[in-house]
Amino acid sequence: MALERHSVQLLFFIIFIISYISRYTLCLANYHEPPYGSNYYLDEIYEYGYDSQAYPSYLSSIEDGKSKDLIKQRTQILNLKNVGGFSKRGKTVNVDDFGAKADGTDDSKAFMQAWKEACSNTGAVIVVVPVDKTYRLKPIRFSGPCKANLTVQIYGTLEASDDQSDYKKDGRHWIVFDNVQNLVVEGGGTVNGNGKIWWENSCKINKSLPCKDAPTALTFYKGNNLVVSNLKIQDAQQIHVSFQKCKNVLAFNLMVTAPGDSPNTDGIHVTDTQNIRITSSTIGTGDDCISIVSGSQNVQAQDITCGPGHGISIGSLGKGNSNAYVSEVTVDGAKLSGTANGVRIKTWQGGSGYASNIIFQNIDMVNVKNPIIIDQNYCDQDDPCKEQSSAVHIKNVVFKNIRGTSASDEAVKLDCSKSYPCEAIVLENINLQSEEDEPKALCNNVDDLAQRGSVFPRCP
Repeated sequence: MALERHSVQLLFFIIFIISYISRYTLCLANYHEPPYGSNYYLDEIYEYGYDSQAYPSYLSSIEDGKSKDLIKQRTQILNLKNVGGFSKRGKTVNVDDFGAKADGTDDSKAFMQAWKEACSNTGAVIVVVPVDKTYRLKPIRFSGPCKANLTVQIYGTLEASDDQSDYKKDGRHWIVFDNVQNLVVEGGGTVNGNGKIWWENSCKINKSLPCKDAPTALTFYKGNNLVVSNLKIQDAQQIHVSFQKCKNVLAFNLMVTAPGDSPNTDGIHVTDTQNIRITSSTIGTGDDCISIVSGSQNVQAQDITCGPGHGISIGSLGKGNSNAYVSEVTVDGAKLSGTANGVRIKTWQGGSGYASNIIFQNIDMVNVKNPIIIDQNYCDQDDPCKEQSSAVHIKNVVFKNIRGTSASDEAVKLDCSKSYPCEAIVLENINLQSEEDEPKALCNNVDDLAQRGSVFPRCP
């Protein structure tokens, strides 16, 4: 059954890539070069103080035990990193032709008219947001299904309205692509959430204020066969990019930035999404660089530079006694610098379900707190969490080839549930040092723990 399942997934990816490449083989006469040179993102990264070289992918395998089987499962996902670069040209829809002014006034109506025109056409259509212009948008939903395969080329800047009254109808979203299939969003431009007013009114900044949600800057909802590439997403009101209930997604060459103290500004959020690959991206925000939550399966993150932020996280899972399911996740090749956590699985007490078949490998840590952490007693609230017996079951997790420096005394923390201990955890070739005291490993309630090769610090 497992072989059949992976064969079907592979078939879907092959069909996806054939379809995608075919969109780039016609009508190239109208192709426009991206507005920025090839070094644009490198220059931007240096400006923000990031290391521009995301760590390479090392596709070595473990030769024995359960971890070999986990890594073998991942080899059936295609290397899709180099897909893209040209967009099929059919009809071109320019937002300026529908009245967009880019003069600081609201351009939402013009964008919606341009979208309706593009979505109603048959054949290939490209929506163009011109370079060197900034378009102010209120909350906007680009809905499908569309008759055409659409490419949205964002050359300029999309800037969110900072008038909170504009979000009365939907306080959770700014830009949404809803039920749009075979969509490409690219261009080298910027999506600016203009989030400062939201951060200032967050209960995490001002404890006297009630806690409430803020908009996600860019949401892809119920989309199949998506490509999102070559964009800068910055200063989101809350989450920067969310893939929700999507299938077959490529996200690459993204730069996601916000101040390190901006609350709840996750970089890339994956929820209830299957078959997604995130590569060659630099993420630095005030929360998780990448967060993977319930319903997500077959997730790959590769060549990621992360920091500032809270690291790369699975979870949180199981909040409010909920069921949660995450499986087949690989983080392969990453560099984390100055983050509050490294690679992490976090679950609330009282939940149920599982997080299984997870690999974190080939990762560099630079002054990172909690570089390796499983926390089944996660409690992100002011009041203490009630002790409960049920828990999300964590099993078949590999931490391999992880090295660098820890900013906390506990470089390895496996704090598992007493009632549902973690099962089949592998630590292999771990080398985490500290500039001050010798780092420690805390390992509670772990069944079938394997420590292979050189492991430091080592679980007692």
